[in-house]
Amino acid sequence: MADVGQVDLHAHTTASDGVHSPREVVRMAKDAGLCGIAITDHDTLDGVAEAREEGEKIGILVVPGVEISTAIGGTDIHVLGYFVDERDKRFLERLRSQRETRAKRNGMVLAKLAALGIRITMEELVAVARSAGGKEGEEAALTIGRPHIAQVLVERGVVSSVREAFDGYLGAGGAAHVVPPRITPQEAVRWIREAGGKAVLAHPGLYGNDELVTGILSEGIDGLEAYHSEHSREQEERYAALAARFGLPVTAGSDFHGSRNGELLHGRVGDRRISAGILDRLRS
Repeated sequence: MADVGQVDLHAHTTASDGVHSPREVVRMAKDAGLCGIAITDHDTLDGVAEAREEGEKIGILVVPGVEISTAIGGTDIHVLGYFVDERDKRFLERLRSQRETRAKRNGMVLAKLAALGIRITMEELVAVARSAGGKEGEEAALTIGRPHIAQVLVERGVVSSVREAFDGYLGAGGAAHVVPPRITPQEAVRWIREAGGKAVLAHPGLYGNDELVTGILSEGIDGLEAYHSEHSREQEERYAALAARFGLPVTAGSDFHGSRNGELLHGRVGDRRISAGILDRLRS
């Protein structure tokens, strides 16, 4: 691809825990002056087709992507996969198993909250997902994420913001934080490569452990998301240098989820962007 514009390579939709539909996210990319957007919902490719259809209508490149949840040493690690074969049945089945693990994780979080005297039902969470345009019925439970739980905590008045919900309850070190048995980052890399894609380590600054990040890079991966909405400038420079040390492409992503209760989770579409030429390097 010619270097003719900029892309945001990390965005979520109602196919997982985002607030806006795939179609809306693509329009936001257009409004932000981007030439492309990657749809990277958690453990699912369900939003890609709708996004691509809209992208073809309005002239925005849609990069098919996914964000796979993994864990190592008790730390949640996310691996982004780009250009995967969306028809690969084995990969789709693997993602389905990931969503089952996510559903179990949600149950574990609700149990910990209940032990703290905060009782939230799965029906409440499904209602939150539906209100944002998410799927209905049994499938909705498979795409519930921590932002949905955080929204209920805000609406209940348990916390005053989504950020407070993550800091106090849902994030690492929080009172209701859990790390269910998950695949390792290297297993996710293997899955993505076997589906014809490229694997990129997401938001390394959120793990608080650069030794762990370096270990993952040394074991083999295709890129590093150095530029992220939650990274400081110093972190972005450090991770870009780390990627260069390993000869890896660096990517940029807003990690857009949308606003809940007036509060933006991570960044807006296009808050982090990079030359579209990076797509050629990722694919080569």
